[in-house]
Amino acid sequence: MGQQKINMTSSSFRLRCRSLNSLRLRRIFDMFDKNGDSMITVEEISQALTMLGLEAEFKELESMIKSYIKDGNEGLTYEDFVGLHESLGNTYFGVEEDEMETLDTDLWEAFKVFDENGDGYISAKELQVVLGKLGLVEGNLIDNVQRMIVSVDTNRDGRVDFCEFKDMMRTTIVPASS
Repeated sequence: MGQQKINMTSSSFRLRCRSLNSLRLRRIFDMFDKNGDSMITVEEISQALTMLGLEAEFKELESMIKSYIKDGNEGLTYEDFVGLHESLGNTYFGVEEDEMETLDTDLWEAFKVFDENGDGYISAKELQVVLGKLGLVEGNLIDNVQRMIVSVDTNRDGRVDFCEFKDMMRTTIVPASS
């Protein structure tokens, strides 16, 4: 299996949805933090990237990362890591106004009802459980539920994230006319 060169301008590097961005960034940070000391070193990042099949020059990584490491620390804290990510996002992608807005609280609360395990995704099984609790016949067959998921799963990962849920709600809920 060949290695890929890291493309820092990849649109998939930045996530569209801020709450999921935070959750995923935390997971990435924890994945890099091999020794569990709540700090990631350049070595840990380099090792993780290598394990992912991504090629990165150590000196290049070190140069990019060291300005984000606070004096006296051996690596990045989670907050430093978020700062690095935001800087890369602003440098390579710019910041769109709508991405900076806070999430609609009502939609987020509705999403959490379906996301029973709190992992940031609605799976077919979770949707089936909620539909069952609501007494809706649509939830009786997993095939029906999977079709519901597929109909809104724009990135085709088999689950519905908050952004997909929000898009679905915006297209299916028509505001009342005055």
